[in-house]
Amino acid sequence: MIQIQKHKTGGRLIAVEGLDGSGKSTQIYLLKRWLELEGYKVFFTEWNSSVLVKKATKKGKKSQLLMPTTFSLIHCTDFADRYERQIWPLLCAGYIVLADRYFFTAFARDAVRGCDPQWVRTLYSFATVPDITFFFRVPPEVAINRILEGRPTLKYHEAGMDLNLSPDPYESFRIFQGMINSAYNSMVKEFTFTVIDATKPVDQQQQAVRRIVTDTIDLPSYKWRMKSRI
Repeated sequence: MIQIQKHKTGGRLIAVEGLDGSGKSTQIYLLKRWLELEGYKVFFTEWNSSVLVKKATKKGKKSQLLMPTTFSLIHCTDFADRYERQIWPLLCAGYIVLADRYFFTAFARDAVRGCDPQWVRTLYSFATVPDITFFFRVPPEVAINRILEGRPTLKYHEAGMDLNLSPDPYESFRIFQGMINSAYNSMVKEFTFTVIDATKPVDQQQQAVRRIVTDTIDLPSYKWRMKSRI
């Protein structure tokens, strides 16, 4: 079993996880804006956003050339690049780093796609666990309906079509999301996820998130300090 350690820097790391359509991105954006407006040192990073591999990922998905192992390695490369250039340096500089998805996304998705779970964890063993990981729990059916309301056409990999779960994209998406949801739920206890009921109103979820962050982190120590003029 791979043991992933907590960091010992002056900064704090907060991650959000959950199914597509769980509302996690909305919640971390609201948290980010609140912290910024309150004058705290904040940095935001999101899954699959590294310029280093973005073009390769897009090309591979478009051509449907990515096998599960290749998919996993590309996403890990993306994460490693952001971790080395952004996450770790800013944690050391005393920032509150907010991550829209962390390596738990890979632990869930890559395992569902057939990659060996321990192999995936070994890939990400260079990174530390967050100080707080919010898991926005929502029934797969609710998450699916939210996705389809805003975007009636599903993407190939998003729907898990590469897994041959069903010839129907919508049924494949439902099965795929259900499998990912089970993978997330299996990690709740192991990684002490902070579970948020994502079926509640957005403002109630945000209130809960802010309360937990305030209770867990010494926020005043992350305020921007104005240099006094001599």
